[in-house]
This record gives sequence, C-alpha cells and structure tokens, in this order.
Amino acid sequence: MQETRDQRPETVQPEHRASLMRHGLRCTPGRLRILALLHASGLHLSTAEARTGLARRGKAVHTTTVYRTLETLAAVGLVHAVPGPGPTRYGITGEPHHHIVCGLCGHVAALAREHLTEAAGRVEELTGLRPDASGSLLVYGRCWRCAA
Repeated sequence: MQETRDQRPETVQPEHRASLMRHGLRCTPGRLRILALLHASGLHLSTAEARTGLARRGKAVHTTTVYRTLETLAAVGLVHAVPGPGPTRYGITGEPHHHIVCGLCGHVAALAREHLTEAAGRVEELTGLRPDASGSLLVYGRCWRCAA
C-alpha cells in the first residue's frame, strides 16, 4: 500500500461539491469522501487502497461501491485512471501531468508536464503518436524500491 502524505481526516472542499454538480452528478457522501481522500493523499490509489483509506477514517465502504464511484468519477473527468501492472490507480485530475509507473509494484507518481515536453514532442515526431486529450504520457520503469 502506498503511504499517504496526509493522515488527517479528509475535509470535503466546496469545490468537490461544485465539481460533482458541474458534471451532473449527485453529491453523495461516498463521492465526496472519495474525492476528499484522493485530494488529501495527493497520490494515485487503487480501489483497495481507497477502501482502506476510507476505513482508516471511520468510513467503511464496500469495495464494489468504491470501484463504481471511482469509475463514475473517471468517466466524467474528475479523476483519472492509470493502468497497472496490477490494479488501476486513480488520482485527482488537476494540472495536466504525466505518470511514471513502476512495472513491478505498480506504484504511480505524477510528473509535471513541463518535465517531458521535449520528450513528448520527440515521440510524436518519431512515431506520429499524439497524446490523448489529457496530454498525459505513461512512462514505465522501476521505482527506487524495486530497482534496489
């Protein structure tokens, strides 16, 4: 399980409610809690990690409910899904960024878009492949734990 940066109880931000309403979604307690958890952690979490994070905060939710909520939030663009290896991980959609994914343990880290601007342009030049609407690239390798 990834460590979270912030172990304090989640706080529902007014922008979470506004975001759900702007996307035509009801502001259910589960949706608000999951958005708050992802926001507070600052990480990309799997369904199981999100469920564990909610349980630690005294908000036990069934795995299926967490999965469906994350998928719904991803479908409207409030969170983004990063495929594994291993389980898909979900993160808050904010500033455009790329993802570094460990090919062994599945750890996901965000990398600011400007750090790979040149590389993304070169990939497009060499292959014709353009980033999708999110502009995000997935870069697979080994994290510092697995590389050791």
